[in-house]
Amino acid sequence: MKIFGFAGWSGSGKTTLIEQVIPRFVLAGLKVSLIKHAHHRFDVDHPGKDSYRHRHAGCSEVLVTSKLRWALMHELRDEREPTLEEMLKLVAPCDLLLIEGYKRESFDKLEVYRSTLGEALLFPQDPHIVAI
Repeated sequence: MKIFGFAGWSGSGKTTLIEQVIPRFVLAGLKVSLIKHAHHRFDVDHPGKDSYRHRHAGCSEVLVTSKLRWALMHELRDEREPTLEEMLKLVAPCDLLLIEGYKRESFDKLEVYRSTLGEALLFPQDPHIVAI
């Protein structure tokens, strides 16, 4: 499994770029997966849904499945945030694993930069940035 990342400040356009390259990889016959790191609270569940109610009642994990997809939600509660290395072990084998975020981790990545954000380049401080 080849791993390649996209790093940059929030609002730089990482998601938009990744969204454009994924179909090209898939068209080339690659099985592509992605890990996205979020620095903010997020939820894939919605208030009122059974799975949401079960999590908020105290479940550590809730797995929702159907004939189209499945999702496992794990509540960290007071646990530490898992490392990227730990998350990599959870991803099914694929040809290409894209990583959005984790800009301080050690893997090859492309820096997405937008000067109007007023942030400094991550390169050259990050030796794993192979392109901007």
